[in-house]
Amino acid sequence: MYPLLDTINYPADLKRLARHELPQLAGELRQFLVESVSKTGGHFASNLGSIELTIALHYVFDTPHDRLVWDVGHQTYPHKILTGRRHQMHTMRQKGGLAGFPKREESEYDTFGVGHSSTSISAALGMAAAAKAQGIERKSVAIIGDGAMTAGQAFEALNNAGAMDLDLLVILNDNDMSISPNVGALNNYLAKLMSGRFYAAMKQGSSKVLGIAPPLREIASKVEEHVKGMFTPGTLFEEFGFNYIGPIDGHDLHVLVDTLKNIKSLKGPQFLHIVTKKGQGYKLAENDPVAYHGVSKFDPANGLSGGKSGSGKPSYTQIFGDWICDMAKHDTRLVGITPAMREGSGLVRFEKEHPDRYFDVAIAEQHAVTFAAGLACDGMKPVVAIYSTFLQRGYDQLIHDVALQNLPVVFAIDRAGLVGADGPTHAGAFDISYLRCIPNMTVMAPSDENECRQMLYTAFTLDTPTAVRYPRGTGPGAHIQHEMSALPIGRGHVRRQGQGRVAILAFGSMVTPALQAAEAFDATVADMRFVKPLDTELIKSLAESHELIVTVEENVVMGGAGSACVEAIEALGITAPVLQLGLPDDYVEHGDPALLLADCGLDAKGIEASIAARLASR
Repeated sequence: MYPLLDTINYPADLKRLARHELPQLAGELRQFLVESVSKTGGHFASNLGSIELTIALHYVFDTPHDRLVWDVGHQTYPHKILTGRRHQMHTMRQKGGLAGFPKREESEYDTFGVGHSSTSISAALGMAAAAKAQGIERKSVAIIGDGAMTAGQAFEALNNAGAMDLDLLVILNDNDMSISPNVGALNNYLAKLMSGRFYAAMKQGSSKVLGIAPPLREIASKVEEHVKGMFTPGTLFEEFGFNYIGPIDGHDLHVLVDTLKNIKSLKGPQFLHIVTKKGQGYKLAENDPVAYHGVSKFDPANGLSGGKSGSGKPSYTQIFGDWICDMAKHDTRLVGITPAMREGSGLVRFEKEHPDRYFDVAIAEQHAVTFAAGLACDGMKPVVAIYSTFLQRGYDQLIHDVALQNLPVVFAIDRAGLVGADGPTHAGAFDISYLRCIPNMTVMAPSDENECRQMLYTAFTLDTPTAVRYPRGTGPGAHIQHEMSALPIGRGHVRRQGQGRVAILAFGSMVTPALQAAEAFDATVADMRFVKPLDTELIKSLAESHELIVTVEENVVMGGAGSACVEAIEALGITAPVLQLGLPDDYVEHGDPALLLADCGLDAKGIEASIAARLASR
């Protein structure tokens, strides 16, 4: 099936091919990618769009000596296939298998670990500076999408790079897409240019003018160049100090190879603008690149049309999406904000029902948080829908712009805890630790679907900064009450009253396995609900009536909810042994979430085993 691809194990093999063989290789690689991802799931449409570019880069540059830095990493499966990992693609995003993103420990060809957007230019610039400092002749190449170009860090890096005499190539892979459809002035600017209508009209007019006498022709030519300069994307990037080249067809291998070879000999900051199509070569993905951005297993012949999968229970993301639509009907001050994650955060329905109250601010988490603060200052009630891992990028703004001013912003924090196949770059392992230390913050963690809905409502009723953190996927299947009522602030409740020696203080997603583990010890289990403020009265009561307190959370132990309980017990002047269970002081790798939680001792069996070991040691 793959006569050329089967001969390619590393870029050195690729370089032996004749130029005319490269399109065939691209076709085989595309076919292999469809077959591979359909069996494992993973990022799909973006990888289909980057095949020709990947081939051209490894064909022209001396990798891994020359550095390729991929932004985000959604488009790097072809890169992995061509750099010695083709026979491992069946393990993609599975425990012990290939990571879904470039990872330095995985291959010398993965020069920089990524997962979040807009880091590539900064990293490649650093590599270029390191090469110059060490007297090494090498090229540094950053490959970034137009979606990632909307983030501030990308422009900070461009601004710095333009002022440095370094051999850096930035390739803008312009496919008019991020995960959600792109928004913003830059995207509109590029899209208008790609239409070519202005160019066509201008060139047609200037060609007539250029038929006149030589003196006037020279003047007209200068006018044309000046006007063209005001409208080309080169103006923007050349102002940063780059030599702009493009736009060129990112699926034309011959043009790509020729252009890259020419650029390779140039010195200083270079900027290549290529235009590609997300989902290229697989019509279903071309027609719906959003749906095919990240896929589960599917039949290549039928695509994703095989019907619904899973338990049928609503996910926590859906719970949030329904709540914000219901809440918006009751309070016209509510506005929803997302940093380019409309689908992932569950805001598709909200955008349709309340388009004038929906704000997609593009990949700009820092801006999203401060934008929310501005809205809150003038009477609105903003809800920021954001992944735990991406809120890390807006941490300064969370402290300085929201919490310090005690503004009523609700943070609906999705993907709290382990996220599975996307791995440590996307895990929400730290939000309890980094949120609970901030004055004015209220932090809640629901144990089931209904509690999530009621907590979101509770958060909205407050006039202070509030966060509700909930995991990816579905919960235990609790009945969801449509009617919303506010929970008493800082109050947990006992879910199981045991007669044994142990009391388990469980937070959020850990309540269900804690209840299961409690059976072995006839333990008491408290659903703590609030990380901040803590229910110190409940903690005092349980600490005084039990021999061992166990805290369980899907967050790192260090500085987490368990640490807050220990602090509370000490402040109460109680002497009580505490066993803190949570995520380890390490980065948990990708894989099935249930298996990963079991490895961390956070399933029912693991919790039971840890308690038994502590009791035995006493």
